[in-house]
Amino acid sequence: MKFPRSSGILLHPISLPGEYGVGDLGDEAVRFVEFLAASGQKLWQVLPLGPTGYGDSPYQGLSVFAGNTLLISPQRLIDAGLLTNEDVKGHSVFTVERIDYSRVKEFKGQLLRKAYDNFLRARETSEFETFRQFCEREAVWLDDWSLYRALKDANDQKAWYQWDSELVSRGPSALDRARGVLSDEITAHKFYQYLFFSQWAAIKTLCHQHGISIVGDVPIFLAHDSVDVWSNPHLFKLDNERRPTVIAGVPPDYFSRTGQLWGNPIYDWERMRQDGFAWWISRIKAMFEMFDVVRLDHFRGFAAAWEVPAGNKTAEHGEWVNAPGRDLFATLRHVLGDLPIIAEDLGMITPDVEALRNDFGFAGMRILQFAFGGDAQNPHLPHKFVNNAVVYTGTHDNDTTRGWFASLKVRKVTEENAYLGQTRKYCLEYLNSKGREIHWDMIRAAEASVANTAIIPLQDILGLGSEGRMNLPATESGNWNWRFREGLLTDKLSSRLRDVCEIYGRSD
Repeated sequence: MKFPRSSGILLHPISLPGEYGVGDLGDEAVRFVEFLAASGQKLWQVLPLGPTGYGDSPYQGLSVFAGNTLLISPQRLIDAGLLTNEDVKGHSVFTVERIDYSRVKEFKGQLLRKAYDNFLRARETSEFETFRQFCEREAVWLDDWSLYRALKDANDQKAWYQWDSELVSRGPSALDRARGVLSDEITAHKFYQYLFFSQWAAIKTLCHQHGISIVGDVPIFLAHDSVDVWSNPHLFKLDNERRPTVIAGVPPDYFSRTGQLWGNPIYDWERMRQDGFAWWISRIKAMFEMFDVVRLDHFRGFAAAWEVPAGNKTAEHGEWVNAPGRDLFATLRHVLGDLPIIAEDLGMITPDVEALRNDFGFAGMRILQFAFGGDAQNPHLPHKFVNNAVVYTGTHDNDTTRGWFASLKVRKVTEENAYLGQTRKYCLEYLNSKGREIHWDMIRAAEASVANTAIIPLQDILGLGSEGRMNLPATESGNWNWRFREGLLTDKLSSRLRDVCEIYGRSD
């Protein structure tokens, strides 16, 4: 499916400003949507919105269906009569530009429990019936999620494979006992999901009213400690103790000399094929209910995945194992119709991956920060683009453009530094730039390109340096916690962005 010529901004909602320690789906989200509209933008791209696990990474989620309850707006709960102003005044002042996850989780957990208790006291309201209907409609995933989440709370947040053996193996009697003992906690977690999806629906509706589509992000793999693996162990390559026999990653690449060892279990594709990819159909259908466009992370894994034997300390000694992506996408298209998909086709891309992307009409990705380290045939250079592509200055895994450009400036001559210096020189020559506003030079190049879609990280529009970086791959701490300060989305900035988009035919 080809996309119309348009422009958008990449910003994860947790990075929105606000007083409660983490961005949420309240007033600041509304203001950001209004900024998008005023700036001539047609797309808002977010990172995965599921509840996070290890390292607070949205790519190591606890569920592919549930929403991240940290995004629930306390102000919206006050507006709905579920909290009072007094309820939210007790928190200490949170840091402005970084998320302190431990404090935020404790604070928001207490608020959500108060909201739930207040909700139970008003059972006669029409909202209780709306909640009941939500639970019934979403039961296929919500029942397992709420039980998993209640059990995780009862087991000091331990991973499910560290629980009692009967619960690990999902013995029916053990599950029934848990449902009885934890019934109140289970209902509470269902209620939290109801709140999340209610608030998300309001934001999505607002986006559509302003002519803005939402681009969601779907990680190909799941965390081992996720409800999906716990409740569907037969769909993954696990041993008798339900531990992975092989784990996912990528071989040595641009980001890491020893590769990236992600640790995710890998699908048993043959088992999935036997039931017509039912789990994938449910997953992608749910994603298209949340989002208008879906970006499939690590797209090459649908052609072949890098499988590393469990227990290895690095990703160097794995092997490529084929995956039935062609059969999967044919099934999804047959069941769901047109698939507005962006394929994250970065890294070691082989002809079979390109054929899979092209045959289904998925848009590929181009990254300007990757463009200047080679010669004029580099596919990330704008003159090599095709229409059915999405161009970014950088992604959530890259440094900001200013930070990246600063890293190219070298003082001591070495072989590696000579390469960096040449990259910097070629970048300036190609963009006809002096480098003083390299982020805007890159934005202009992206917007001017023939790629139908241009998406710019907000950090680059704000002109931030490395302090605005979202994630450094192959590191385990200090990521996913960036937020921008209130007041930075000015009319002047909006006007400048709109002017660029209008010049290159990407706005109304």
